[in-house]
Amino acid sequence: MRKRIKRVLNRAEYAAAGAAVGGAIGGLFSRNAASTAASIGALVGATVGEKRGSVDAVVEQVSEVGQTEKLRLRK
Repeated sequence: MRKRIKRVLNRAEYAAAGAAVGGAIGGLFSRNAASTAASIGALVGATVGEKRGSVDAVVEQVSEVGQTEKLRLRK
């Protein structure tokens, strides 16, 4: 359950950052562009958050396996 909550919060954090950046850039042009760019930015941010979270988990697993192999080689 903890991993699930962490993944959801990670995705939400990136989505919020993407929406803020998209809204700021779109706001330079018009209100409609700001709203559209914010929604696209949130979608991109959520996608990046999902991918980054899964990549971090894989890297963590690989590093744990590498450490156990090092311990086995030293014995």
